[in-house]
Amino acid sequence: MKTIISLLQNVPLFQQLNEEDLQGLAPLFTEKRVKKGSILFLEGDEGGEFFLIKSGVVKIYRLDEYKEIILALFRDGDFFGEMSLIGKVQTRSATAETLEPCTFYVLKHSVFSQYLEKSPKLLFKLLETTMDRLRQANEQIYDLTFLGVRSRMIKTFLRLSEQHGIPTQDGLLINVKLTHQQIANMIGTVRESVTKVLQELLDDEYIQIEKKLITLRNIEAIRGEIR
Repeated sequence: MKTIISLLQNVPLFQQLNEEDLQGLAPLFTEKRVKKGSILFLEGDEGGEFFLIKSGVVKIYRLDEYKEIILALFRDGDFFGEMSLIGKVQTRSATAETLEPCTFYVLKHSVFSQYLEKSPKLLFKLLETTMDRLRQANEQIYDLTFLGVRSRMIKTFLRLSEQHGIPTQDGLLINVKLTHQQIANMIGTVRESVTKVLQELLDDEYIQIEKKLITLRNIEAIRGEIR
């Protein structure tokens, strides 16, 4: 119980709840363990569950003419599927797949709807959180349309550093292992272009890479490229 309450306290949707409210909400979640490479749901599936990640990494993606476009990477403490908690059950707008063995806390739409009647302020927070995610999606669409590969990669790394960054003596470590193909799928290009731009960023001493983990070495210089 303590673990899920501590996680809920860091989820924007539930941050306005007091300890008593969280203790009432926590039992509504069920724990779910999933193997690496598991599909949690497919784009177009009926969505009725909200996921809170206790451990592991999940990628959210869509297929465009059989080409994978990664929309987001989520890990410990992150959440997804919040739109399934609003109104009637809707279809999923993307596919979710585990990149590591994962443990989730899952909240069903039907259970949450009953709880929501007792806490209407949550509905407004849920709408606010959903709008933030939509704004991020619109920004990604703009980047894919108007920015070059190098700028798209830099903006993606900066976004990932905000979500998963860990300060180290070498810089800001993005605490998610990324292959060249996964980066390509995130920024809408081919693997060869990713390899070329990564080498440019290494030569410029903007980043360092070790065991598929990327560290941003000079944050100000990197941000300066997209201002």
